[in-house]
Amino acid sequence: MRCSTINRETKETKIYMELNLDGTGKSEISTGIGFLDHMLTHIAKLGFIDLIVKAEGDLNVDCHHTIEDIGIVFGKCLLEAMGDKVSMNRYGDCILPMEDALILCALDISGRPFLSFDCDFSMERLGDFDTEMFEEFFRAVCIHAGFNLHIKCMDGKNNHHVAEACFKAFGKVLDEATTINTRITGVLSTKGMLEL
Repeated sequence: MRCSTINRETKETKIYMELNLDGTGKSEISTGIGFLDHMLTHIAKLGFIDLIVKAEGDLNVDCHHTIEDIGIVFGKCLLEAMGDKVSMNRYGDCILPMEDALILCALDISGRPFLSFDCDFSMERLGDFDTEMFEEFFRAVCIHAGFNLHIKCMDGKNNHHVAEACFKAFGKVLDEATTINTRITGVLSTKGMLEL
């Protein structure tokens, strides 16, 4: 089983995370940010990842540190759980609809962190989640997991639908990219490695 557990504590946040890449989509999430709990549940469900997240942050300041630090820990957990990346598909992509929203999402587990996030929100907040933090969350994941990730909103007016579709699409491509493919010998790279 490709699993990882990380405890991370700073002066701003305290985060415990357990992750199983070969799970069934079960989740137990408590971050203090209801909308983030909702979004992480979608990643777990669509990504067939068993995920436990328990987080405490300086929400009296704002949601920034908590969301970014959860992204950091999630990225580190993914990197650890992927291990040597042998026989992984490496790539995943989808175009995911959710009512009025249509999201393109593509992932390369390349070891070279890069994020292109092209989604505009007409609201500053969704529940207790600042919409500018969507990009920050995915950037933190990319940096610490070594992902090349593109998320693009192709259509959508309802902010909740756009945000939720982003996280569902990410869950789907994450599942596709991390799936073991017995036809792949070693890693799927002519370089023979998926690192910088």
